[in-house]
Amino acid sequence: MTLSVAVSGMSCGHCASAIREQVLPLQGVERVEVNVPEGRVTVSGGPSLQESQVRAAIVEAGYRVVA
Repeated sequence: MTLSVAVSGMSCGHCASAIREQVLPLQGVERVEVNVPEGRVTVSGGPSLQESQVRAAIVEAGYRVVA
């Protein structure tokens, strides 16, 4: 399963690291790709991966989920 989420407020590699640190520990997450210039976070994982948890983790990291 793969989720792609638009995120605003990212501007650098530190932003990408902060999001990865919040999302990677979630159940079912296998890989997190953060594209800062495009404002997109793509998360790959198993069947237990939940979009609501991914979105909440991104918000917890201090960023806004756009779509």
